[in-house]
Amino acid sequence: MERQYPIKVLVAWGEAISGNRELRDWLLGNGFPELGLFVHAMHNQQSAREWLHQEGFPELMALCCGAEGDARAVQWLLNHGHITLANMARAADNDDDAMRILMEEPDRIWATLALKMRSIKNGIEERHNDWHSFNKD
Repeated sequence: MERQYPIKVLVAWGEAISGNRELRDWLLGNGFPELGLFVHAMHNQQSAREWLHQEGFPELMALCCGAEGDARAVQWLLNHGHITLANMARAADNDDDAMRILMEEPDRIWATLALKMRSIKNGIEERHNDWHSFNKD
């Protein structure tokens, strides 16, 4: 990421990813709207996805898409020097090798964030698959 975030902001982002609406709203209103909107984008809110792209945070949109299995988004992150974000995207998309790489970093916040993203994305996919299974019967 271009912008450097204080560790407490990254911890708040992780909690927002995990569903803490208060912290998500705090991010939105206290100078970190991109992190709050990323949470909405993870939940497939189209307006949040468009905002991230249009307001100069394509790396966060690529992180979100990469976590959903979009290999082109991961490649875009790599091509633009966002190696950690590319590993986060792959780890969030259940790539255990990428998670190991993040765990070997001196600062494990990125692995923690990727695990939170993985949990949310897997939950969304599970609910989506359950819904489709239910409707086939």
